Amino acid sequence: MHLKSLNSQSPWLFSLLLISPFFFWGTAMVAMKGSLPHTTPFFVATLRLVPAGLLILLTGWLTQRPQPQGIKAWLWISLFALIDGTLFQGFLAQGLVRTNAGLGSVMIDSQPLAVALMAAWLFGETIGWWGALGLILGVSGISLIGLPDEWILGGFPLEEIQIGQIFQNGQGLMLFAALSMAIGTILIRYVSRHADPVMATGWHMILGGLPLMLGSGLWESHQWDHLLLTDWLAIAYSTTFGSAIAYGLFFYFASSGNLTSLSSLTFLTPVFALFFGNLILEEVLSPLQWLGVGLTLISIYLVNQRETLAAKFNLKFSPNPDSSLAQQRVEIDKHNP
Repeated sequence: MHLKSLNSQSPWLFSLLLISPFFFWGTAMVAMKGSLPHTTPFFVATLRLVPAGLLILLTGWLTQRPQPQGIKAWLWISLFALIDGTLFQGFLAQGLVRTNAGLGSVMIDSQPLAVALMAAWLFGETIGWWGALGLILGVSGISLIGLPDEWILGGFPLEEIQIGQIFQNGQGLMLFAALSMAIGTILIRYVSRHADPVMATGWHMILGGLPLMLGSGLWESHQWDHLLLTDWLAIAYSTTFGSAIAYGLFFYFASSGNLTSLSSLTFLTPVFALFFGNLILEEVLSPLQWLGVGLTLISIYLVNQRETLAAKFNLKFSPNPDSSLAQQRVEIDKHNP
């Protein structure tokens, strides 16, 4: 069924599809948490890309989606693979080994700011006062979720944070991962001008995973010697749902919808991770983290309803018909007649 007909017949189901990548990313983080100490980072990154890419290509072949054609298509896909595949997953895997998971999550999920700025510059997407307020609240929310409470309550003591050493451990790698994902989100617009976005996503995962596979073979050892059955099940879930389905849907929506609105939903990822971490792993949320969850949800509403709110409160706002989730569906429908 085409997304256009799905949207008209069941808008709630369509909205669930729009949110599902961030649900899968958040739950995949929980699934992988116990497996990472039993394996190596490049091996995990390879498994999150190459098998997932093959699954996407198989799905595209079964649904008769066109293969990329021409040198321009493959050049754009190769650039997409390098930045969003190799660099993003490589920085992410190495960063998770070296940094606190909460701080790393804050850096990764700050990428909607970069996407919003680049989308405004390259594609003329308007942010407006309500959108800017939403982005600020979103970063504040994920900061409350991911940063240690003692940092926040202590006024961010520089002697404890050691900003000067940020690139000597994992924080700098996580920042590069966030920038790589943001640039990848922008690149899909250019890639989709020359190739089907679903097939391009599959190929970029395979091409981007090959250098990571090579790196794992050269520099890592005993990648699977200590993996348990539960670890393999967690990897299978992360590959199938956290990579193949999540990235396939995300980049399909990003190829035609409003990038600022879509990327703001990334703020949901740590919310889902925290919720299921609390439910499955019995991780306890502090009051500040619950406040962060609330701010995050408010921020997503503000970003996606920024034009409606501006019109309602008579604020000056440049007309842009693709700001809300509902209008995001309209934009996607335009590209799926």
